[in-house]
Amino acid sequence: MQVYNTMTLQKEAFTPMEPGKINMYVCGPTVYNYIHVGNARSAIAFDTIRRYFLYRGFEVNYVSNFTDVDDKMIKAAAEQGITVPQLADKYIQAFNEDTLPLNIMPATVRPRATEHIAEIITFVQDLIAKEYAYEAEGDVYFRANKFKNYGVLAHQDLAEMESNAAGRLDDGELARKEDPMDFAVWKGANGDGAIAWDSPWGAGRPGWHIECSVMSTKYLGNHFDIHGGGIDLAFPHHTNEIAQTEAHTGETFVDYWLHNGFVTVGDENEKMSKSLGNFVTVHELLQHVDDPMIIRFFMATTQYRRPVAYSQKNLDLAARNLERIRTGYRNLAFRLATAEAGVDDAITAEAQGYVDAFVTAMDDDFNVQDGVTAVYNLINLANTYATQDTVQVETVKFILQQITDLMNVFGVDKLAQAEILDADIDALIAERDAARATKNFARSDEIRDELTAQGIILEDTPQGVRWHR
Repeated sequence: MQVYNTMTLQKEAFTPMEPGKINMYVCGPTVYNYIHVGNARSAIAFDTIRRYFLYRGFEVNYVSNFTDVDDKMIKAAAEQGITVPQLADKYIQAFNEDTLPLNIMPATVRPRATEHIAEIITFVQDLIAKEYAYEAEGDVYFRANKFKNYGVLAHQDLAEMESNAAGRLDDGELARKEDPMDFAVWKGANGDGAIAWDSPWGAGRPGWHIECSVMSTKYLGNHFDIHGGGIDLAFPHHTNEIAQTEAHTGETFVDYWLHNGFVTVGDENEKMSKSLGNFVTVHELLQHVDDPMIIRFFMATTQYRRPVAYSQKNLDLAARNLERIRTGYRNLAFRLATAEAGVDDAITAEAQGYVDAFVTAMDDDFNVQDGVTAVYNLINLANTYATQDTVQVETVKFILQQITDLMNVFGVDKLAQAEILDADIDALIAERDAARATKNFARSDEIRDELTAQGIILEDTPQGVRWHR
């Protein structure tokens, strides 16, 4: 198995530290609003990767956090007239409600930053003791230039990074820092009073980067297999995580850094983000999509490192492709009732070949595009086999199980239970009537069989076609 490591900018053979077991941390959302489609893309991408590891027989310890205190949360809570913890609870509940229909598996552990304040303070104290960090007027900053190879994950010029950092600072913060590149591991409350904890440096709250260092090492150990997140987190978030964690532990932090691409919108392929105001929340989208599995399938079948072009056109295409898979599955499932005992060795071998092609594709840095092509080939085989005069029950069951297992990697399940809409039934009946009028009886019979496989019974009467479920 090969994975693309952002640290080395190349594919590498994937070898977990402990055979058969993978420890994996993925940065979760800052819970100050509903998640948007771009946030969901990261959650779905790494859920798909996790599911593939499970498919391949690995045990996966999957940790993903909630950032439940930061400047954005303080501002949003003030605007809504509630406390920061109340805001966090509101949007954590919304996150759980919005990700459930997308079939995103719950994390093994889903820690919250505010539950780990004591560990964060101890971590910061150790950085100060090792002279990697220093206190300045209630803030504590990490000495970036003291850490060897700072910024290597970002693959950026250090001087340029330093110049950019200086340009983003106000005069007060610039005066407090020894170097513009230094970053906060603890922020003094500075009298805002919104939310703070006592510390050796006065009342304050943790910096953003320190949270993930503390929570990931607490639940996965000082050194673990995979750290994931959006590509925009490579710098500064993950860069700073590496520096402060390895300064604290003296060990290699992570072996493989995996980053997903953005969701883009519009003709300019602009990144979807709250700051640009071009986002669509999952909460809103779920109100307008009949089947959440369409969103899941749309996201899961783009390779995680590639950008996803969000549009209604692409959602509609995903819906058609998903229905093609469901129809093929149901066409073959319909034949179970008349299947003969036994195995069709040639058909079973052909199906296994498509499964092998799926594994080959996914072993190549989770190449879901080629992986889903293997599924389409299985569906074509299912459709063809379903039309044979006789089929063997063990072969039918084998093909159906392989389709189920591969689609489960994409997070799409209940293939036989998706309910066809009344409007779609009426459209198929109209197509069947047209086919019969032109004596295209093969297509007419095909439509009847397709509807029967989905539990729709047709009755031809002198007054026209009636149907019922």
